[in-house]
Amino acid sequence: MTFFMYLFLFILVLGLVAVASNPSPYFAALGLVVVAGVGCGVLVGHGGPFLSLVLFLIYLGGMLVVFAYSTALAAEPYPESWGSRSVLVYMVVYLVGVSLVSGLFWGGWHEASWGTADELGEFSVFRGDVGGVALMYSSGGWMLMISAWVLLLTLFVVLELTRGLSRGALRVV
Repeated sequence: MTFFMYLFLFILVLGLVAVASNPSPYFAALGLVVVAGVGCGVLVGHGGPFLSLVLFLIYLGGMLVVFAYSTALAAEPYPESWGSRSVLVYMVVYLVGVSLVSGLFWGGWHEASWGTADELGEFSVFRGDVGGVALMYSSGGWMLMISAWVLLLTLFVVLELTRGLSRGALRVV
């Protein structure tokens, strides 16, 4: 299990570097989907399968909307991919930065801090993520309103970031 957690965390860092270093919304959206899937795998490894499933489904729905709007507004005939020289330079710089920062904190924490939600399962009546489900249903109205507001705000932030100077489909003809 520890090997899979290391693998998930390594892919998570690589996916985040791919998202941060890519100027094209096409490939950045693909990187975000990979990061969401791997992040949900990390949640499953820590004992939250229902939370992981709910987050993944909600995130994929939101990403579908954001991807559709951002590709419509930032239509590039030749987008830069992960193999472009400038993108590779950014990826190497980000990976070196992550390596240096993780080297600073390497001795402070290890897998001993990795505890699952079901670690004390014999003393518990229900699983660790069921309490979160009950809370989600008891205060679901406010959570729905806050989630809708956050998704709308995220949509406007992504549209503003991907707009650039060419204005995409909104430019004057």
